[in-house]
Amino acid sequence: MRAAAGVTDPFQGTIAASDGESLWVFRYSSAGRSRSLFFSRDARTVKRQYPERPALQQLSDEAQFVVSEPIGDLPGAWASCPRQATG
Repeated sequence: MRAAAGVTDPFQGTIAASDGESLWVFRYSSAGRSRSLFFSRDARTVKRQYPERPALQQLSDEAQFVVSEPIGDLPGAWASCPRQATG
């Protein structure tokens, strides 16, 4: 439908859903190669890097962040979500 409508730019999106206990994050690209996705390994480290951000300071130390690119240059604070193979 995209091609028939003359749309040349592919769709890219990230969708997150939670039931309050678990978090599911999906990324999709109609071009077949999704962009990067990272999650935090340690919220305390991220909170220490940004003490001036009240919203971050209010989060529990068990919180996890899911971002398109790592925030800051903190060795070991971020892990890359591997791209899933499709068959």
